[in-house]
Amino acid sequence: MELINRTIQSRIEEYFVPGKVIVLVGPRRVGKTVLVRQIISSITEPVLFLNGEDINTRELLARRSVPHYLQLLDGRKILIIDEAQKIPDVGAALKLMIDEIAGLRVLITGSSAFDVENRTGEPLTGRKYTFRLYPLSDAEYDQKYSLPERKDKMKERLIYGCYPELLTMSNSGMKAAYLNDLVSSYLLKDILVFENIKKSDKILSLLRLIAFQTGSEISTTEIGRQLGMSENTVSQYLDLLSKVFIIHRVGGFSRNLRKEISKSSKWYFFDNGIRNILVANLNPVELRNDVGQLWENYIISERIKFQQYSGMIVNNFFWRTYDQQEIDWVEERGGQLHAFEFKWSENKHPRAPLGWSKTYPDASYSVVNPDNYQPWTR
Repeated sequence: MELINRTIQSRIEEYFVPGKVIVLVGPRRVGKTVLVRQIISSITEPVLFLNGEDINTRELLARRSVPHYLQLLDGRKILIIDEAQKIPDVGAALKLMIDEIAGLRVLITGSSAFDVENRTGEPLTGRKYTFRLYPLSDAEYDQKYSLPERKDKMKERLIYGCYPELLTMSNSGMKAAYLNDLVSSYLLKDILVFENIKKSDKILSLLRLIAFQTGSEISTTEIGRQLGMSENTVSQYLDLLSKVFIIHRVGGFSRNLRKEISKSSKWYFFDNGIRNILVANLNPVELRNDVGQLWENYIISERIKFQQYSGMIVNNFFWRTYDQQEIDWVEERGGQLHAFEFKWSENKHPRAPLGWSKTYPDASYSVVNPDNYQPWTR
């Protein structure tokens, strides 16, 4: 497969400086190892590359002494560790190296936020920069397709999502099998192993309920009742699923006005393909009755990729009042509010709700549809 240049690579290289550890996290199979190898290929200096899943790597780093690490590096000033969360006390080992070996640059990868933070968290406080890698972005796909092809390919991504390996698959059956295996064999692995959770069926049932309610407000109490779980357990599972980058939470925006709803949450998937395989529906866009949900989930995931890759400082919300006025997406950044409504139909251009306009007259308001979304995601 022809390699696609990842947008985040230039930012990682900018922050890849002596005395700091670059932590690259993201779900399994999004191309972290491929990206790391692309970074290595652009480096002219010698590099020590270690795989955290190799028991020899764990043994090499377990002997925590500066002379040992200097011997291991053998004069090299760049250390890269893939799947670093597999190494016990890796944070303490890296702290010792960074503090005692002048000029050392370190990059590590991990497949989930809680794995890496637990392994590297406190020892590396003030010594690391964390970056997230997601499935391929809309802008990254544009490297591969001509302008006339792009809209049809975007419709495919609404169904199958954006995992890189899908580019190597020529038919829908292969893509469906890949997504099914991705959910069952890879994405839940971190939760089931790391947290020692035995009931994977409960996790999958929870994900399916979230999938059917994508873009709607979620009641943890109601979900718990449906699944026979406590509200606290539901909240714990949702938190874990967000830490392995399967779903993410969006809270309600409010400036403490009595009519605004602020305590509810919506949950979205980082990838449409994962959402669709969970509801067992990979029909094309033209045959869907949930295309509005697909578009909303897709465009939000693309916006989050852009926010992360560009280093944008922003708070994301939805907005709704008790009398059912609502806005899909609100960004709070630079002291300003920016509101966005998502419409699959390019002919729909609704005005901002009256309650929003009156309460926040200085806020901007835009409608994002398939015809105008690209400047918003790159």
